[in-house]
Amino acid sequence: MSEKKNPWDKSGQWPEEMNALKAIIDKTELVEMTKWGGPVYTIDKKNVIGIGGFKSYVAIWFWNGVFLKDSAKKLVNANEGVTKGLRQWRFASKSEIDNDEALILHYINEAIANERAGLAIKPKKKETVISAFFQSALDSDAEFKNGFEKLTPFKQREYLEYIDTAKQEKTKATRLEKITPMVKSGIGLNDKYRQ
Repeated sequence: MSEKKNPWDKSGQWPEEMNALKAIIDKTELVEMTKWGGPVYTIDKKNVIGIGGFKSYVAIWFWNGVFLKDSAKKLVNANEGVTKGLRQWRFASKSEIDNDEALILHYINEAIANERAGLAIKPKKKETVISAFFQSALDSDAEFKNGFEKLTPFKQREYLEYIDTAKQEKTKATRLEKITPMVKSGIGLNDKYRQ
C-alpha cells in the first residue's frame, strides 16, 4: 500500500529533506501526530512544530516561534501581518539540513521548553457589536431578545454579521424576519451545517 500524500508537501520533491528533518525530530521527546493531513509534532497534545515541502523549499515551522531567541536569524514569518506566533525555518537542500542539525535540534528543544513554560499568543476575544438596527429588533421583541441572549457569543456574532452585511434596509428586514424563529428556538444560523 502506498504512503498517504502529505498535503503540506505540495511538490513531492523533498522526500530526502523531509526524512532528514524527521530523523532530527525523532531525537526529541515530541510525539508525531497527523493533523490537517500532515505531520505535526506535539508535547502533551499541544502543537510545537510541523514540517512540509513547498515549491522552492522544505520548512519546519514552530507554532510559537515568535518566542524563540533565533540568535542565528533563521526564522521567517511566512505571512507578515497575519501570522502572529508561527515562524518557519526554510531549507533548499538536504545538505543544508545536515549542516544545521545541531542548531535545528537546539531550536526544537527551545520550542519544547517554551511550550512547557506556557508561552503562547492567546487569541483576542472578539467583541460583540450590536448595530442600532439589530438593537431595535431586540428591544421590540422580548422573546427574540431572550433567545438571542441564550445563544453562545459565536452564534450571536454569526447572526449580527448576517444582518449587518446586508446593504439595504429592506434586505436587513427580510433577513431579520427569516432568523427570528430560529433565534427564538435557540438555533444558530449555521447549525444545520455543523455535524
